[in-house]
Amino acid sequence: MTESFRRSGEYPEGDHQQPAYPEHAGFQHSYPPPPPPPYAPQTPAPTGPVGPTGSRRRAKGPFALLAAVAIAAAAVGGGTAYAFQQLTGTQDTSGTTVNGTQVAASSKGTVAGVAAAVTPSIVEINATSNAGQSTGSGVVITSGGEIITNNHVISGATSVSVVMSDGKKYSAKVVGTDSKKDLALIKVSGASGLKPASLGNSDNIQVGQEVVAIGSPEGLTGTVTSGIVSALDRDVTVATGEGQQQQQPGGGWPFEYGGRQFNGDTGSETTTYKAIQTDASLNPGNSGGALIDMNGNIVGINSAMYSASSGSGGGSSDAGSVGLGFAIPINTVKGDLATLRAGATN
Repeated sequence: MTESFRRSGEYPEGDHQQPAYPEHAGFQHSYPPPPPPPYAPQTPAPTGPVGPTGSRRRAKGPFALLAAVAIAAAAVGGGTAYAFQQLTGTQDTSGTTVNGTQVAASSKGTVAGVAAAVTPSIVEINATSNAGQSTGSGVVITSGGEIITNNHVISGATSVSVVMSDGKKYSAKVVGTDSKKDLALIKVSGASGLKPASLGNSDNIQVGQEVVAIGSPEGLTGTVTSGIVSALDRDVTVATGEGQQQQQPGGGWPFEYGGRQFNGDTGSETTTYKAIQTDASLNPGNSGGALIDMNGNIVGINSAMYSASSGSGGGSSDAGSVGLGFAIPINTVKGDLATLRAGATN
């Protein structure tokens, strides 16, 4: 839109008359005036409100602001496009991830989106010891192959192997262990360019929020379950002794909650920690896997399950999840990483 301007005082305001004697001003007229040329373009009459001088008023309000943004887009490109989205409430979902998260923008907040984003960072761990063989899970935390898992998954292992989500297999060595926190750090050999998980902040989680669990229950790599955080700061006691997971009937791992022992005797060597409680289904083999928020950030390391069919001093071949699982808060893990990397064997 263009506007015309004139010098102040050139014509009195509101005066649009031609000079009284135009021929004296160098104008020539013929009477009657010539007809307009055929198909002459017609100038549409102004449709907006007219001011006291007959000029069209400038539009005001949100419409004018949006129009200005649209016009400026040709000059400033993407920045204006972003502003226009904010003003109109539209959102571009073509980006690959949401800022600061691991989840695709188009599937933010969905179980499918979390699974697609995080599954490449979850591995199956197979440990062999004098007590037998066990299967657990782990979480890749560096592209060079550092993996967090539970201490009871690899306790006493003479050899450890890792199966990635794409089926590739690597041997691994134990870097450090902390039996008091039921945590261990292992590292695969000869791997690079792995996709590390995003570690969140477990202090921010709330009871009732949605979570996703990914692990290898019964050796079924990349199994995804979902639920909510059902409680916080649960005191859970788990075994620290060698081979405890392998020795239990039903393939489970031992732990104690509320004065009762599950999946067999915890033995004389135990540790107690504050855990996140979830109803996302956990089963034997989920140990060391990830509990994830809906932005794709790891908020806990799954470590124990409650099995109502397993009483004190015994187990059951059909033991399984009844909606009470427990995870070590990820902030506990982050606080222990330096110790584990230093080769601790607590």
